[in-house]
Amino acid sequence: MTAGALVDAAGTSEAPTRPGRTLAELVRASALRCVVLGASKDPNAKVTLLLVSPDGGAPVLAAKTPTTTAAALAVEREARALREIRALEPRLVLDAIPRVVELVEHEGWPTLVTTALVGRPLASAYFRAGHTSSRRRVRRDLEAAASWLADFQAGTAAGELPLGLIGPLPARLAARFADDPELPSDLERLAEIEARLRRETVRGAAVHGDYWLGNLLVRGGAVSGVVDWESAEPAGQPVRDIVRFAVSYALYLDRRTRPGRPVRGHRGLRADSWGAALGFAVDGGGWFPELFRAFVRDGLARLGASPAVWRDAVLAGVAEIAATTDDEEFARRHLELYRRLARPPGSGS
Repeated sequence: MTAGALVDAAGTSEAPTRPGRTLAELVRASALRCVVLGASKDPNAKVTLLLVSPDGGAPVLAAKTPTTTAAALAVEREARALREIRALEPRLVLDAIPRVVELVEHEGWPTLVTTALVGRPLASAYFRAGHTSSRRRVRRDLEAAASWLADFQAGTAAGELPLGLIGPLPARLAARFADDPELPSDLERLAEIEARLRRETVRGAAVHGDYWLGNLLVRGGAVSGVVDWESAEPAGQPVRDIVRFAVSYALYLDRRTRPGRPVRGHRGLRADSWGAALGFAVDGGGWFPELFRAFVRDGLARLGASPAVWRDAVLAGVAEIAATTDDEEFARRHLELYRRLARPPGSGS
């Protein structure tokens, strides 16, 4: 049986709340082989499986099964988002967006089955020794990510809206870090950032919501697939995706460097604290900060906003991760990083 024959017959725009069959039944009916691709490590983990052809091992389908109630809701949310976004028909990138095949059941959990995408994870190249010390390789990564995102946003464009990146973040930060004595100052600076950003307008578009190097597949120097759409919106603030990619790409530059040592290829950057590489990208000098800032500035200009607000947009992106990530330690580190970057120059507090 082909993947196309597995599409639910109803053709509804939303995933069914009660899966019609089990993952095991789907695998048996398809005659595909099941390979565990990986399990996320966040508190609301999901296990991803690839269903591959027995002849040659080419991936045909991907299945994502949750391990918690919150993860189950995310899986169902991803199914809805994928259907809504594919219905917009962003023609130039449609092949890089998974198609929902079916929602099945596995050990009591709803499991999302989609078409599999071709390509290698960008993260596997990024974390290879020497990759991010090469200006040429880094430029190629950033250009590929920017090109795909530009086509996706152009294909889903929908009117103009204020460049608001803060929204509910203050309330979420206040709830998460209620006992932090420095939080009032953080929120005050965040309000100032929001006021500056909202003077700008951008063209709205669909949003992936977690557009980082771990969710991009590449082939032949271009993005060939984008996965993990559970935070996606069919219409939203597209600058979020620009900032999320830039922040995540900079954050791990020093991952392969021993603490306290200079980071190869990046004069002036030392692996001396968590988030040092992002601080270097925002406030440092050299070829990488130049490429990082150009990525954000060009994205802002393409959507109709002033490139001059790039720094505020990046700070808002760091605050968003602090407010929304499932991992409490990761959230705390992003809050502290936001705090360091948002302080006025020369301020000791």
